[in-house]
Amino acid sequence: MAELVIEQKKENKKRRRFNFRGSLCMPYAIFMALFVILPLTLILYYAFTDANGHFSLHNWADVFTNPLNWKVIGITFAIAFTTTILCLLIAYPIAYVLSNKKYNKNRVLVYIFLLPMWVNFVIRTIGLKAIINGLSQSMFGYDLTATHPFIAIVLGMTYDYLPFAILPLYNQMLKMDKNQIEAAADLGANPVQIFFKTIIPMTIPGIMSAITMTFMPTMSSYVIADKMSERKMQIVGNLIEQQFLKSTEEISMHIGSVLSLVMLIIIGLSLLVEKSIDRKSDTKKGGIY
Repeated sequence: MAELVIEQKKENKKRRRFNFRGSLCMPYAIFMALFVILPLTLILYYAFTDANGHFSLHNWADVFTNPLNWKVIGITFAIAFTTTILCLLIAYPIAYVLSNKKYNKNRVLVYIFLLPMWVNFVIRTIGLKAIINGLSQSMFGYDLTATHPFIAIVLGMTYDYLPFAILPLYNQMLKMDKNQIEAAADLGANPVQIFFKTIIPMTIPGIMSAITMTFMPTMSSYVIADKMSERKMQIVGNLIEQQFLKSTEEISMHIGSVLSLVMLIIIGLSLLVEKSIDRKSDTKKGGIY
């Protein structure tokens, strides 16, 4: 009996002992609860209730029956898609050059391309707007941002998110197996065949990461659109901002919550598509067809 009592006391001491490792997670848990879980809970509450606090789906009907919302969502998709394609087309050759030791021996070029990330994106956008308008005034006699807001927004988005496309591609290209490229050349493949059948398959994870890093923030960003279009073109972020900050109607916060959930659903579906493509590429790499 005495031995059992001693063992029980030891177990009780172990339970009472302060768990230091577990306590390190507390700040993160508090942050998640206050700034992630609580806001999402409020958005869900307002999205499915009316001005009186009763459960209602009229907010969703108002959002999806309004043709203006569909127009804005379509414009946002077009801007995000165009920006993503441009970022990939520009970032891919840049990342290939940066990852090639023949052209970038001391990696100074990498820091040069990543330096803009250290500057606030609003300052960069305002500077880019001044440069674009100065060039368009001298060449065509008008401000590009005021006359062609879609082009101006795409240029601003591409400039701001290009480093986020270069970095994952650069990291992935550093991991490429150069022996496969040499083997393809030895077997008689021309440069075009080597690029499409050897290099691109090895960089698919980097391509998907670059798409994620550009498409998703482009869908949710609205400050760049405001600055580059001079508020002449709206995207989904602008609608959400108006509903939460500028509209005086009682139902405006509920409509803004629905739009926020729509954005979350779109981003979630984009992540699922990315993961499915990554799994297919991993399956092919493993030799499972």
